[in-house]
Amino acid sequence: MWFKNLQVYRFTKPFELTPEELGEQLEQYAFKPCGSQDLSQYGWVPPLGHHGTEFVHAAGGYIMLCAKKQDKVLPASVVNEQVAEKALAIQTQEGRSVGRKERMNLKEEITFELLPKAFARSSLQFAYIAPKEGLLVVNSASSKKAEELISTLRESIGSVPVIPVTANNIPQHAMTSWLKTGHAPKNFEFGHECELKDPTDEGGVIRCKHQDLTSTEINNHIKAGMYVSKLGLSFSGGIEFVVDDALAIKRLTFDDIIQEKANQVDARDAAEQFDVDFSIMTLELAALISAVIEIFGGENQDAVEAA
Repeated sequence: MWFKNLQVYRFTKPFELTPEELGEQLEQYAFKPCGSQDLSQYGWVPPLGHHGTEFVHAAGGYIMLCAKKQDKVLPASVVNEQVAEKALAIQTQEGRSVGRKERMNLKEEITFELLPKAFARSSLQFAYIAPKEGLLVVNSASSKKAEELISTLRESIGSVPVIPVTANNIPQHAMTSWLKTGHAPKNFEFGHECELKDPTDEGGVIRCKHQDLTSTEINNHIKAGMYVSKLGLSFSGGIEFVVDDALAIKRLTFDDIIQEKANQVDARDAAEQFDVDFSIMTLELAALISAVIEIFGGENQDAVEAA
């Protein structure tokens, strides 16, 4: 349950539903497995999995929710192979070529036939709402997947007025400046990876891993005009991560000290351990998110007011 990636959104209006009210509405859009002809299904499940029945989990003023997606695994190569075989059979038996439109119809027919036999692959998408901070935080490296959860939440409760968090300072400018001067912002240290981009039309990219980010080699690339689009940082609170030029926070790792806080509690069962982990994680992430926004010049309030 410990989040590995953060897509952070700002509520432009206060979130006023209680956990109980939210849970009741999410239950109306509970996940249902794919039927024989469904390519995909998306819906809500209890965050505690089989250890709970409630569709939200609230602790310390934060509200956890979890969406489940199930996709039928039907490789395009399998479908295309059968389409080719049927088209060849038609050509042989009827002595005519199979046109594009007929091939598309064959593809639909074959997909319809194969779907009931296809394997189903499922994945979970966790997120939490922080009403006091006015934030929605999605555990996803992909903004597209985060938006899928938000879209379903909007369908479930009627309105989710959120926008991605943006900063006053342009992220790539700030990150480039830090590396150029060799000074990480207060309460942070440089990690060991970054991504440099060429602003020209060719758009060259250099990805550095397990590197000293203050080295002459990297500094020379910056002096040559490249800018930093992703940067590894370590927060003094005990969290390492990579932040990108859209303020997405990725590849989170929590220090052993943080993990030990959770292990010190003698949880009676999995549900209680989940509660402990969630409480500790949200407090740590609240400090991290606030600090990250601050080092980029604070949040852009104009964007919030304009939404």
